[in-house]
Amino acid sequence: MAVPIEQAVVPPSERVNILLVDDQPPNLVALEAMLEQLDQNLVPARSGLEALKWLLTNDAAVILLDVAMPDMDGFETAALIRERERSRHTPIIFLTAAAQYQTEAVRGYALGAVDYLLKPVVPEFVRSKVSVFVELAKQRSLLAQQADLLREKEQAARRLAEMRAALVRDLEFKNRELESFSYAISHDLRAPIRRIESFAKALGETQASVLDQRGGKYLGRIQESATQMLQLIDDVLHLSRVTIAELRCRDLDLSAMAQAILDRLRQDEPDRQVEVRVRPGLNVTADPALLRVALENLLSNAWKFTSRTAAPVIEIGLMPSPDQSTYFVRDNGAGFEMAQADKLFRPFQRLHLASEYPGTGIGLATVRRIIHRHGGSIWAQSMPGHGACFYFTLNQPAVTDGAEAPSEEEQELGAANGRAWSAAMNEVTTT
Repeated sequence: MAVPIEQAVVPPSERVNILLVDDQPPNLVALEAMLEQLDQNLVPARSGLEALKWLLTNDAAVILLDVAMPDMDGFETAALIRERERSRHTPIIFLTAAAQYQTEAVRGYALGAVDYLLKPVVPEFVRSKVSVFVELAKQRSLLAQQADLLREKEQAARRLAEMRAALVRDLEFKNRELESFSYAISHDLRAPIRRIESFAKALGETQASVLDQRGGKYLGRIQESATQMLQLIDDVLHLSRVTIAELRCRDLDLSAMAQAILDRLRQDEPDRQVEVRVRPGLNVTADPALLRVALENLLSNAWKFTSRTAAPVIEIGLMPSPDQSTYFVRDNGAGFEMAQADKLFRPFQRLHLASEYPGTGIGLATVRRIIHRHGGSIWAQSMPGHGACFYFTLNQPAVTDGAEAPSEEEQELGAANGRAWSAAMNEVTTT
């Protein structure tokens, strides 16, 4: 049920000022009695001068102004009120008991009055008119507050944009400095290590007959460590480049890229017999150079960790999904403990001995940075001796050739593989 305005209780912070101007105290008391039910701030003034002084520092929603006052009548007071910018548009209602009603009403309207009432006035009539201007004043105040809030938000947004631009410029500068530093460090580190490697090789070739078995063994370790250090420098530099490289995405044939990488791995080790399964028609939108680096790392790992498997199998495929497609690289190689899975993508973290499977521990950290830069995610499932499966998304809708849409059999195979991995993981965690 709506509460009548006469009964509403208005919080002090939401009240507006109503200025009452009359040189007769009984008239002021009568006006206050008429308007007290509006529950607003009623400000009495006994002369035009008193009203003007109050308006110097205050605003009114409406002014009720008596015409017949000594020294300064209502018309003179209204003219001065209209001269000030702050009160130029304040509504004025003239009140008069003069006989020349029509003549004075015309003069009052010429001064910008919104109404001209003849005394004695009807209280309900006055209250109704004043309440309209009270509501208008409140609406104007609300609009002003909203405009101020909007300006503050716009200023805050501009400051935030300026701060962001400054941070971007600073980040770009630091990235350039980091890149220069990385090149300098890699060059400065490579030079002495290459000399160590070269002199060790020369020593082995020229002094082999002088060195005993232990000396030859030590010399071989020097050469091996120098080679490993050079590889580590290259991997760390590659990792830093991946972080700052600009993305240049386009449509790519993921299947063809994977097949080319696997063909190169076969050429490097022609004696190995590895069953390769590459799902045809996998198309993605990504940066060609960065995605190739990620895929090379994943497939090279699968190739490496199946080196001791009797019948190695490497598979790259797609897990169909209505929301976001998930690609995978799966092998049946050495695998790892899922309890250590959180270490996989950290730089320099290795889950196998270097003597068993060589590497620097940088590859998967590089893969994760590349996938994250494409807005995707990567995770793995595995169990020791039963291979590993690396899943990744690229935050792009999967694109497959029309003829290569997954059949019911393929979807069931993908689901079966997923169930098999889940069962394997459950077995690992419960044993």
